[in-house]
Amino acid sequence: MARRHDPARRQRIVDAAIRVVGRKGIAGLSHRSVAAEADVPLGSTTYHFATLEELMVAALRQTNEGFARVLAERLPEDGSGDLATQLARALGEWLGGERTGVELEYELYLAALRRPALRPVAAEWTERAAEGLARRTDPVTARALLALMDGICLQVLLTGGSYDEEYARAVLARVIP
Repeated sequence: MARRHDPARRQRIVDAAIRVVGRKGIAGLSHRSVAAEADVPLGSTTYHFATLEELMVAALRQTNEGFARVLAERLPEDGSGDLATQLARALGEWLGGERTGVELEYELYLAALRRPALRPVAAEWTERAAEGLARRTDPVTARALLALMDGICLQVLLTGGSYDEEYARAVLARVIP
């Protein structure tokens, strides 16, 4: 029997893992659950990702792109505009979209606390985001802004509250020199 070439299979597996974590959380992630979700043989998941950590790394990398894309779209290359307003608007867009995606990103991000394999991916995202913000301010302020934005997002997600863009803009402005 000829082997079927399926170059998109790896991506389908990552997408399926993201959907599984979105519905069931990290605890529901297994090679079997992902294979069923992706409609691929179980062996395909273990062929592409020998461990669940490898699969979570790929999923975290992909989910990290969501907020990075929002930031890139909201922060003009020329550095024009009010940074606090732009960041508050970006947070609003991120939190105002599909909440499941935001929750998923934070669940994978926070999984790095217990899963060392995820830590480098979380650190990569933080470094890239800090570098991008440091073009508009200094490196220390960039990191403080990221910490504050993470805090605002976590408060909204954990309390089930609504996002207050004006509040976010005001507190972000206090951090920006």
